[in-house]
Amino acid sequence: MNPLISASVGLLLAVMPTRPVITSPTTIKVLTTRAIATVLNKTGAEFERTTGYKLDITSDIAIRMVRRIQAGESFDILVASPEQIDALTKEGKITAGTRTNLARSGIGVEVRAGAPKPDISSVGAFKRALLKAKSVAYLKEGQSGVYLAALIKRLGLADALKSKVVRPDTDTVSELVAKGEVELGLVVITQILTTHGVELAGPLPPEIQSYVVFAAGVSTDSRAPAAAKELIEFLTAHRAKRVMRLQGMETWSDIPR
Repeated sequence: MNPLISASVGLLLAVMPTRPVITSPTTIKVLTTRAIATVLNKTGAEFERTTGYKLDITSDIAIRMVRRIQAGESFDILVASPEQIDALTKEGKITAGTRTNLARSGIGVEVRAGAPKPDISSVGAFKRALLKAKSVAYLKEGQSGVYLAALIKRLGLADALKSKVVRPDTDTVSELVAKGEVELGLVVITQILTTHGVELAGPLPPEIQSYVVFAAGVSTDSRAPAAAKELIEFLTAHRAKRVMRLQGMETWSDIPR
């Protein structure tokens, strides 16, 4: 090549602007119970906009997600019960010291929107409502489902309700009630308040109430541990906590100790 041409090409390359390297945004894979998924439905876009991260959210019953993790599924954050987070920490799946309790929700009774609401203001009234209902649904697994099965047995109703109880494998109690396929649903109050087509008849009476706690932890194999921790901090900040309260939860900082 002519030396003059070569020098000119070199000079041109030297003054040409360098194109920026385009990289994909960091994605945070979140496995979460439905309660926190509905919070992220309201606040996730703000988190993505202010941080530049992207959220990949999967919602399921906690025990089913635990099994998936034990089977080798990758994730960045899990939201489940504190006990499940602690167990996975012992198994080396969750990073020690990252468990963060976020909120809790009591259990309530729901009916299809517009349907009459039964009296459940006392334990006796609650028992009568269950016996009178044509059908009752609560989860087969999950914190609320396990508790309710034991409660119904303790109240001496197991045999009387056996033929009309529906226990779905997936988190669809509210959807069954909304469709009119089940008369009464028993599930965490936050799910009732965030599902179209159902209404809260009321919480379980105080004497038999139980609270489902939602906690987060970061995977030991997370590809974005700093981003995952930032999301947990976001879920404990004012904006997310306000949404939790609107959706029927008590944030962890609200609970008297």
